[in-house]
Amino acid sequence: MLIGILAGLMTGALWGLAFIAPRAVQPFTALDISVIRYLIFGVVSAGLMVIPKFRPTGLSPRMLLMGMVLGAVGTFGYFLAISYAVLLAGAVLPPLITGTAPVLLAITANFRERSMPWGRLALPLGLIAAGLGVVNIASLQEAPSGEVGSLLIGVALSVFALFMWIAYGMANAVVMRAPDAPDALRWTGVQGIGCGLLAFLLLPFISSGPAMLDLASPATQHFFLWALMMGVVTSWFGTYGWVVASERLPMALSAQLIVAETVFGLAYGLAFEQRLPTVPEAVGGLLQLVGVVVAVAIFARRRIITPEPGTP
Repeated sequence: MLIGILAGLMTGALWGLAFIAPRAVQPFTALDISVIRYLIFGVVSAGLMVIPKFRPTGLSPRMLLMGMVLGAVGTFGYFLAISYAVLLAGAVLPPLITGTAPVLLAITANFRERSMPWGRLALPLGLIAAGLGVVNIASLQEAPSGEVGSLLIGVALSVFALFMWIAYGMANAVVMRAPDAPDALRWTGVQGIGCGLLAFLLLPFISSGPAMLDLASPATQHFFLWALMMGVVTSWFGTYGWVVASERLPMALSAQLIVAETVFGLAYGLAFEQRLPTVPEAVGGLLQLVGVVVAVAIFARRRIITPEPGTP
């Protein structure tokens, strides 16, 4: 269980970079960083398959297709949506909107698995929901009137990304907790191939193609450093971490660990904007963190009291 929790937190820290990457690589576009990042993810995943333990052997054609679709839609689609949301609504509000995923996904997961009585989940879920509410309400109240249109489009894209994240999280957890679940390394590679194929198809549509060829430009070098980091570290290791967390933890717990992405994303956004959090941001983030800590404690205590069959 500890490995699953650490893997989920690592994923949150890595995926939180999605909330600043589109702004960090300007004047290159969100589509540019999305396509090149996931093309690198696909190439790395394919390259690792020269090693036998990374090859998706034993997976049915249906499972292979499902893994590639999960990668292409769940990760590529999510990142593209959240990238434009960040550009339109800033680096703080989008992670706080997508941060409702722990609440919605945990509720959905517990309906499915009944891994914990609802009464015991009420406190951590309530704390997370309260923290999200505090920050979202304050952000909307403080938005300049002249930016309302862009803000609303950014909010809509954030909500769209939220539902893609929930669908991805649920589908991935179902696969990894099935009796015939694939190996985590192989499943990560299959998702990477799906991302890489979609990125390859979208290459003709990127807007900064000629600029990318100017490798002597500091802006281009900066862009490729970010793309390489996002493709290898954030995409491959982040996806692998989430696959491990989905495999080792109940969905109702792994769902709440997604809040780590929100907290890290908020921290990265504040660092990028070189400012301290406002009082609502600080209070909301603290409430979310406390909610996750309480949830982890509840599930850990349950595991100790009622060990799984076959455990000493």
